[in-house]
Amino acid sequence: MRDSSKQTFYRSAAWLALACLVVPMFASYYFDDMFSSISYLFENASLTQLGWDAAGYGLYASGYSVLCVFGGLVIGGILLDKWGVRVSGSVFVGMMAAGAGVVLWALVSGAAWSLKAAYVGVMFFGLGSEIAGTAVTRSIAKWFKGGPMALAMGLQLAIARLGTAFALVLSPMLVKEQAGHVYTLAETARPAVVGMGLMVLGLLLWAVFVALDARRDHSLADGAASRSDASSPEEGGGDDDAFRFKDVLGVLGNKNFWMLGLLCVLFYSSIIAFKKFAGAILIPRFDIPAQTAGWMVSMLPFSTVVFAPLFGMLVDKAGKGTRWMVTGAVLALIAHLLLAFAPAGVPFWGYLAMVFLGFGYSLVPAALWPSVPKIVPDKVLGTTFALIYWVQNLGLLSFKWIAGVILGRPGNGPVAVELMFVGLCVAAVAVALVFRRTSARHPELKLDLPNR
Repeated sequence: MRDSSKQTFYRSAAWLALACLVVPMFASYYFDDMFSSISYLFENASLTQLGWDAAGYGLYASGYSVLCVFGGLVIGGILLDKWGVRVSGSVFVGMMAAGAGVVLWALVSGAAWSLKAAYVGVMFFGLGSEIAGTAVTRSIAKWFKGGPMALAMGLQLAIARLGTAFALVLSPMLVKEQAGHVYTLAETARPAVVGMGLMVLGLLLWAVFVALDARRDHSLADGAASRSDASSPEEGGGDDDAFRFKDVLGVLGNKNFWMLGLLCVLFYSSIIAFKKFAGAILIPRFDIPAQTAGWMVSMLPFSTVVFAPLFGMLVDKAGKGTRWMVTGAVLALIAHLLLAFAPAGVPFWGYLAMVFLGFGYSLVPAALWPSVPKIVPDKVLGTTFALIYWVQNLGLLSFKWIAGVILGRPGNGPVAVELMFVGLCVAAVAVALVFRRTSARHPELKLDLPNR
């Protein structure tokens, strides 16, 4: 009876833990996209006292993935499994905030080396953000195991992407467009000041989560729930549950890991890489001004705020996760076919494409991420998430570069780069279909069963 009451208490506390976890991710998404809707500041160096031009801003933006791609994600994932989310998660949440602080310092300094300092800061911010995201996802899997995991992950994803939407809307209000105006250091840094405030709040709530998580593990140390949730020495696991480096080879040898990783990189590249070039695609295709294109593409993060939790609840209640992965990939394919081949100069087709892409952007993650804990043991869950994020970042880095090369070639237009995104979606549909077939052949994985 006592164990049952503990379980009931911590089922309720799980929602408080989730509330603490989402704020650092909201702050991360905001800070990453704080200049997206005001990138006109960097059209040439004379527009700001900061003195960055478009090439400098592009260098700054690319710094996010550098440490992630060159081994940082894999090492961070291993540390999550070796040290647990409380210790290693705190390190990387702190790194995320410290990197953001360096960026803010560079922006307000206005020194000749500000771009170099910001580049270093965003590298550490990027790695910290990605591993912090892994720690958050791993923590949700732990707290909601056997419960509404997909709903919880959907809510986390929705609130995090709301940070992007918040940045897209708030930054133009903080830095108002003025023709012929030279923007001061203080004006340029305003979005980063807000972002740093969000980071501080995220740090405080992460500390609350750490206290909750420690209390939970301590209270359940003698019960069956502790043994089922344990995945690191920090969380009370026994010798059989202890992480070993050879377990990484087991993850790499798991074909289900590779299918989920491949689906992740193909699907996310067709959306995230598209967003980076959305203006260059939507404006000439549908003959719309830049502001309209901005609102059009902002439908993606706003749609996930509503639909990611709903689709997560659907996966929890109805199961059929692999079917929803196929459906979401097909919706993304339809969206890019519309962007490539719909009648030019008619904005309706652009809005319709964003509707399909928004549904897909909500549906695939709602089914994909809760599937990861079903294909690997708990003790390597952090490593597995980190490896998938590593594959994703490697693909994003590559496809963003390829998209830029395609658009930069004389004679190429938005249709040419859209053909690449169509190809990515076709491949994503094929991988999702293969994964669905694997689920049917291996019912023991329970990939298509509801999360109870």
